Amino acid sequence: MTSASPPYADTGLLAPEWGLSGAASETSDHAYLRALLDAEAALTRAQAALGLAPAEAAAAVTGAAVPDRFGIRSLAARTADGGNPVIPLVADLTAAVGEEYGPYVHRGATSQDIMDTATMLVAVRALRPVLADLGRTERALARLAAAHRDTVLPGRTLTQHAVPTTFGLKAAGWRSLVLDARDRVTRVRDSLPAQLGGAAGTLAAFRAYGTKDATALTRAYAREAGLAAPVLPWHTLRTPVADLAGCLAFTAGALGKLGVDVLTLSRTEIAEVSEGSGGGSSAMPHKANPVRATLLAAAARRAPQLAATLYGSLAAEDERPAGAWHAEWEPLRDLLRLVGGAASHAAELAEGLRVHPAAMRRNLGITRGLIVSERLSAALAPVLGRARAKELLTELARRAHEENRPLSELLTQVAELKGIDLDDLLDPAHYTGFAGPLTDRALERP
Repeated sequence: MTSASPPYADTGLLAPEWGLSGAASETSDHAYLRALLDAEAALTRAQAALGLAPAEAAAAVTGAAVPDRFGIRSLAARTADGGNPVIPLVADLTAAVGEEYGPYVHRGATSQDIMDTATMLVAVRALRPVLADLGRTERALARLAAAHRDTVLPGRTLTQHAVPTTFGLKAAGWRSLVLDARDRVTRVRDSLPAQLGGAAGTLAAFRAYGTKDATALTRAYAREAGLAAPVLPWHTLRTPVADLAGCLAFTAGALGKLGVDVLTLSRTEIAEVSEGSGGGSSAMPHKANPVRATLLAAAARRAPQLAATLYGSLAAEDERPAGAWHAEWEPLRDLLRLVGGAASHAAELAEGLRVHPAAMRRNLGITRGLIVSERLSAALAPVLGRARAKELLTELARRAHEENRPLSELLTQVAELKGIDLDDLLDPAHYTGFAGPLTDRALERP
């Protein structure tokens, strides 16, 4: 037996939502180890840039901070002793740097400084493929919206046919949500800060080591790490994590809307769209399941609960919390993975989505013409009077259902309507309101 992964590695076997996405590799244990080492190396470089450490120390720490030189399983086994992986990692990194420059490893910092900074680095890196896939998704949806600007299908409210709409407007709505998600993710990603506060958020140890300007040090550290510079240490001021939670949960929900609509429209009895490459069934050879839409719906259902844990961690006591900070790590990683996978699946879904206008036209006739009853009511009110028009249409709707007859046939029997162009009034394509212009306006958004 051969294996591409070490024993007990998290390979995503039970996580088709994210297992093969770009976010998977950017949130792995190896990725976290890399981010932790990057955070430690950035700290030494920042101090060297301000003359607080020798340049040789910065070079030595950066050179030693290579993930493959450290055993992840050994670090994991020792993490429980101190409650976080930074403590054993600092010991190993110090030893790897050597006696001369080892004292400059982690100098002045606390474990949470490194862990929080690493978490922000992981988030920034994981959001890169997310944004790329959101871009793919919105472009594919824009093409669908433009191509089907005037393709009419039943609008559905509370699961029932309402009035006609267009597939172009529906696709433009999906795209609008994707763009909303893109904007939120971009704004949050660009604001994610480094963390530097020392033992209790006062940077006291850094002052003891000769730092004259806390702001300069924080900015240098953020610059070396490639993150934003915080105004204050945020050990118990968890706005960055809450903002991440919010934009990730929103993105999962926005993509979930695309997913659940595709699930509905691809039902056998509706069949207005289908996935480009549906999944098979282990028991039923005829099945072509909408797998990507299913995974989007699953992610949208999981994300709010994960975000809730992160929002709950805002109530972090004192200057460093016991439990609130620790409770964030796994839910945040799960959220990044879920959204990374959802964005990838959404792009594949949108790019391969098949639209079936013939089925849409067929479904417009299911209610035997009643889908335009709102239009008829408005058009006939000036002829018959509002009360009479409503009474007549209510009666004809009942008869259309009970007698299984088209509304057009029943209307032609009404003497008061002789001379009225009923064909025009009954054509669903002539009652889509401003769907076309609304689609055009939505597509103007870059």
